[in-house]
Amino acid sequence: MVEEYKFGSITIDGKTYEYDVEVRWTGEVLKWWREESHIIDVADVKRAIGESPDTIIIGTGEAGMAKVTEEAKKEILSKGIGLIIDKTEEAIKTFNIQKEESTEEEGVRKKVIGLFHLTC
Repeated sequence: MVEEYKFGSITIDGKTYEYDVEVRWTGEVLKWWREESHIIDVADVKRAIGESPDTIIIGTGEAGMAKVTEEAKKEILSKGIGLIIDKTEEAIKTFNIQKEESTEEEGVRKKVIGLFHLTC
């Protein structure tokens, strides 16, 4: 569960990260690096796609400066994966809701991955 987000940092399960992160439904947190800082392209979402999640939620920064390319969108959707793109604060709220809902459903755990850009 993401507990707090502020420009440049995110706190997840009691640990604070000061870099962009990939957060998985399992609770695993990985450093998320992109080839171009404010462009999110196919290569930048490949690792998340490889986990075969139900949904990928992309946080595009505090002001929404990061842009997801049409190619990246198409690649995600072509795999039958849901896609939500929003400013990071809203994307985190959506991630927390989806993660919480999936743990409340009996026997069904929705696989959701959050890719969160923490600045701009």
